[in-house]
Amino acid sequence: MISTGIKGLDKVTTGLQMGDNVVWQVDTLDDYIEFLDPFVKKSLEDKRRLVYIRFNIHKPLIKEQEGVTVYDLDAFVGFESLSSELNGIIKKEGEGVFYVFDCLSDLLSAWSNDLMIGNFFKITCPFLFELNTITYFGLLRNNHSFKTVARIRDTTQLLIDVYRFKGNSYIHPLKVWNRYTPTMFLPHIRKKDQFVPVGNSMDAAKLFSSIFKKGMKSEKRKLDYWDRLFMDAEEIVEQKGLAGEDAKQMVDQLSRLIISRDEKILQLAKDHLNLEDFITIKSRMVGTGFIGGKSVGMLIARNILLKEKTLEAEKLFEPHDSFYVGSDVFYTYIVENGWWKARMDQRTKEGYFEVARNLKDKILTGVFPEEIKEQFMQLIEYFGQSPIIVRSSSLLEDGYGNAFAGKYDSVFLPNQGTPEQRYAKFVDAVRRIYASTMNEDALVYRLQRGLDQMDEQMALLVQRVSGSYHKNYFFPDMAGVGISYNVFVWKPNLDPKAGMLRLVLGLGTRAVNRVSGDYPRIMALDDPLLKTHAGIEDTKKFSQHYVDVLNVKENSFETVLLSDLVKEKMDLKLDLTGMRDDESSRRLSEMGLEGEAWIVTFDNLVRETKFQQIMQKILKTLESAYGYLVDIEFTMNFKSGHDFQVNLLQCRPMQAKGFGNRVSIPKTIKKEKVLFES
Repeated sequence: MISTGIKGLDKVTTGLQMGDNVVWQVDTLDDYIEFLDPFVKKSLEDKRRLVYIRFNIHKPLIKEQEGVTVYDLDAFVGFESLSSELNGIIKKEGEGVFYVFDCLSDLLSAWSNDLMIGNFFKITCPFLFELNTITYFGLLRNNHSFKTVARIRDTTQLLIDVYRFKGNSYIHPLKVWNRYTPTMFLPHIRKKDQFVPVGNSMDAAKLFSSIFKKGMKSEKRKLDYWDRLFMDAEEIVEQKGLAGEDAKQMVDQLSRLIISRDEKILQLAKDHLNLEDFITIKSRMVGTGFIGGKSVGMLIARNILLKEKTLEAEKLFEPHDSFYVGSDVFYTYIVENGWWKARMDQRTKEGYFEVARNLKDKILTGVFPEEIKEQFMQLIEYFGQSPIIVRSSSLLEDGYGNAFAGKYDSVFLPNQGTPEQRYAKFVDAVRRIYASTMNEDALVYRLQRGLDQMDEQMALLVQRVSGSYHKNYFFPDMAGVGISYNVFVWKPNLDPKAGMLRLVLGLGTRAVNRVSGDYPRIMALDDPLLKTHAGIEDTKKFSQHYVDVLNVKENSFETVLLSDLVKEKMDLKLDLTGMRDDESSRRLSEMGLEGEAWIVTFDNLVRETKFQQIMQKILKTLESAYGYLVDIEFTMNFKSGHDFQVNLLQCRPMQAKGFGNRVSIPKTIKKEKVLFES
């Protein structure tokens, strides 16, 4: 038996055992210190190695003294960084150490999230148990949801309530693992160094009635701290409006919990999102945490453009009804499936690539907690059988300095079948995107940019696919990528600052990704009819021949020949998006084949609509607000005649290394200096 430093407490619990984690649920820090001081004193007397883990949020619980090793950790660096640092400390300190932790409830001021405190305890407690340590934790009563306390109770070895009532101190053991006495789980009143069980029903009823009243001051008690925070935000909007100081302070707090840790992105959010926007985000969120780079870029960009009166944005832009899967769901998935140790091993130099391969396979097979499953099902029910796309939206993605373009997966779902079938496909897509964090090219990208030790949580953006039904297919009339600086000027008189577009018919995948043998239309916005080639034969060759679509009949993503879509007489708006290939059409007729041949050029779209001016205005407005070059992804759908609507899917600061002068290649180079020539 190992002593707690209080004889009467040793008698109640039958003493401590190596491996015990002891959680003290208290009303104040002083109540925690009451039981901490004797434990520290006794441990030092017994020449135990004592380690104090500080979060530096409340006053020190132990004074600096010989025999106590203090580690100062910064909780504001985030869950993974803090957990990783602590993991290293515990590993280094080894077996048989005695630990004292600062109050766990103070982590709420850094994370504002009960879920992550539960996750933190769930990964830390078993590791300490494994190394035969004894550890004291404090937890403030009524500061956490029932669910969080339940997770802590399930994981710890001892959970003891401490109360003060009418000048007396009480303890009430709620869990004492692997030990039992007939009076162990009764409340006990402290009398000097002894604890006497309260066996009298009248005294027990008085004590617990008083405690129960304190804990039931509000129904909020049943909620996660995160939910309570947003209830406060709603009260501010209802009572004080959006413009007051309280609203601004709440926007600042919520930005740091939902938007980013990057100061530039945070400033953009404060400038262009109000408290009502945050409440809307929360209402469409699964889980908690950050919504990630893609989601943030889309929301900020849309708000910037809605304020631009010359665009008539209310008419121009399609409304969006996106959902966000918070980044904490990713961590919870890892923790709940027991892979956190593997994740910590993957962050080491030796395991960076090796462990990642194995972890990736595991991530593709995990299960989600019940409450997350239920929220996923509600999301699926909301979208019904409308096609959706599940997009990666990681913390590092789409910020200033890191593009991560194409490094993580995004998955189109035609979303057909029964609710159960659609749910299964959705969950598979989520797993696939989570697993893509362990893709080798993503790991290399992070390593090259010194990001390998930074938190890379994966949030998700779930969007309704923009487009319409064309018989068995679903796709937008056109899609593309826009860049506010044309890095591909192919004529001296083109102005790179005018920007450029890459345009395709159908889903935008062919505009985003390079596809062998098929070409998007490259459009310089200062001379949109100028081609990168000359002559009709080259125009045919260097144009789009295939279209990416969703086949709702087969429930699949497909690539189909443009000529097949034309043959099936689908409404492709070819009078605006293409030009008739008379020569090829004549050949088809001579061969006795039906149909016409078309070349995708988008020339008439430029000639007959304000498309070019609108896209240039969008890019320049965003560039001005970001104070940086930007690139965007968008779709476009025709309404009637030449009217169209744009759906802005993504906006991010453009990754550029800087701009130099045009290089003059010498006319004569010595043969031995030539590596290759073309």
